[in-house]
Amino acid sequence: VHVVESGGGSVQAGGSLRLSCEVSGLTYRSICMGWFRRAPGQEREGVARIDSDGTTTYADSVKGRFIISRANAKTTVYLQMNSLKPEDTAMYTCAAEEIDDWERCADYGEADFGYWGQGTQVTVSS
Repeated sequence: VHVVESGGGSVQAGGSLRLSCEVSGLTYRSICMGWFRRAPGQEREGVARIDSDGTTTYADSVKGRFIISRANAKTTVYLQMNSLKPEDTAMYTCAAEEIDDWERCADYGEADFGYWGQGTQVTVSS
């Protein structure tokens, strides 16, 4: 299984970035995918998750600013980040996990995700 992120970079506050994540090698019909981030000196936190049916979940800190979406193949997800703030600066990592059809991505915690990418750095300057 491979999880590969792209799209990080540096931007000024108020700007936008779009992250992409592609996963390959999973076989379940339902795949939960999510974005997590870790700022220097802080714990990793969940940013957004998306189910195969498009149901989304967001952290309160990014609601209204970030949008997670999924390509038709369902193995590619995007994180559109708008109105970026310096506190959004972090290493952003994509994660994926195969789930049963009756399970919901929102119920999966960080420890439940088995497949992780290497991460992509996002830096927002004031």
